[in-house]
Amino acid sequence: MELDWSALGQVAAVSLGVTVAVVVVFALGVLGLSREEDARQGGGGSSALGRAQAALCFLACAAVVAYGIYLIVPQFH
Repeated sequence: MELDWSALGQVAAVSLGVTVAVVVVFALGVLGLSREEDARQGGGGSSALGRAQAALCFLACAAVVAYGIYLIVPQFH
């Protein structure tokens, strides 16, 4: 059995990159919720902007998860 180390390295690099990107986007969503909460309590700023940021970030994370499930489950192809 022969292993294609180049392909394995590419898969590992892409997996690591996508994982870091999803974690960063999720953290930005949590930051948006935090800003929305601060705006409600402090009265300054726009709570709608923080809520919109959070919604977009969480929607992006959900899209990545849904795409991963689509790739894994063969009945979806």
